Amino acid sequence: MRALIVYESMYGNTRAIAEAIAEGLREHGDADVVDVGSVSAEQVAHTDLLVVGGPTHVHGMSSTTSRRSAADRAHEEGSELVLEPGVPGLVGLRSWFDAMPQVRGHGTPAAAFDTRANAALLLTGRASRGIATRLTRHGYQLVTPPESFLVDKNSHLLPGELERATAWARTALGPSLGAR
Repeated sequence: MRALIVYESMYGNTRAIAEAIAEGLREHGDADVVDVGSVSAEQVAHTDLLVVGGPTHVHGMSSTTSRRSAADRAHEEGSELVLEPGVPGLVGLRSWFDAMPQVRGHGTPAAAFDTRANAALLLTGRASRGIATRLTRHGYQLVTPPESFLVDKNSHLLPGELERATAWARTALGPSLGAR
């Protein structure tokens, strides 16, 4: 059984969570981690579980404008943020979903996750809700509710979030892949 984790990441947090999710899933089967700008239609078509995640920008999935703003933030004087390779031309999840055929998943199990600020949900929103909605519109079957992983005010993952992502994958997603 094969899982595919597709992610969008600006500063590396969502990529790190995607890799932690893959670690948890590898106890149940094979798991590949691919950034949204590099994933092929063939990879998506030949997966038994599709997990998609991205950063929360302005209460939801990123846009061209919000990605530009995030990149500008990394270039501010005194910023400790480091952009992921390829961010200037990054294809976001929103455009990836828009380019995907409307009925693609045919009931394939799927899950959504995001990274967001450690604040009240009312203040931050969640990209994972929009991701989950688009997955179901494209014919995928969600196997668990969307999940958020938290970053601090400096956009660094909170302690324990990588371990929590691995555990989430192992318990909430792993059974969808079956036993190895």
